[in-house]
Amino acid sequence: MVSINFTSFPIIETERLVLRQITNDDVDDVFAFRSNKEAMQYISRPIAITTEDALRVITLMSDFYANEKGISWGICFKDANKVIGTIGFVHIDKDNFRAEIGYMLHPAYHRQSIMQEAIQPVIDFGFNTMQLHSIEATVAPDNIASKNILLKNGFVQEACFKENFYYEGQFLDTVIFSLLINK
Repeated sequence: MVSINFTSFPIIETERLVLRQITNDDVDDVFAFRSNKEAMQYISRPIAITTEDALRVITLMSDFYANEKGISWGICFKDANKVIGTIGFVHIDKDNFRAEIGYMLHPAYHRQSIMQEAIQPVIDFGFNTMQLHSIEATVAPDNIASKNILLKNGFVQEACFKENFYYEGQFLDTVIFSLLINK
């Protein structure tokens, strides 16, 4: 069975980045991207209107981690403690050794290969530390950048569901990508 019960929250470092736990002290940073219409364009969740909304997002991430339902890292540059985005396993299916990866980045940091740098060690963590067998991603069909990052990292498109997700009074399509562990 998949385990995310660590003695402490795992920190992942890359050449430029630190992926770390998000705390209440990061509320202004989380608010900056969760209130940004461009950042939230493909995220079917309410946009943050107040810092209290951002605090609820942080609490949800903490609760998911505490209850072993998910694990989300804040993305920071090594030389700054500012959270510029998130990446993690937003839904973990322990019984089937599968998890859904999710990520977002403040638009001011797009096109700098930040998500490419963050996604590979998170995938490695999922397979090697959590012992996942597969990782999936649910993407809005128009989110070309997200599709490209997944394809670049070995994901394959498994399905395209028409109007399978209801959000804010409309039915939305979703595209499902998957990556299986290399044996």
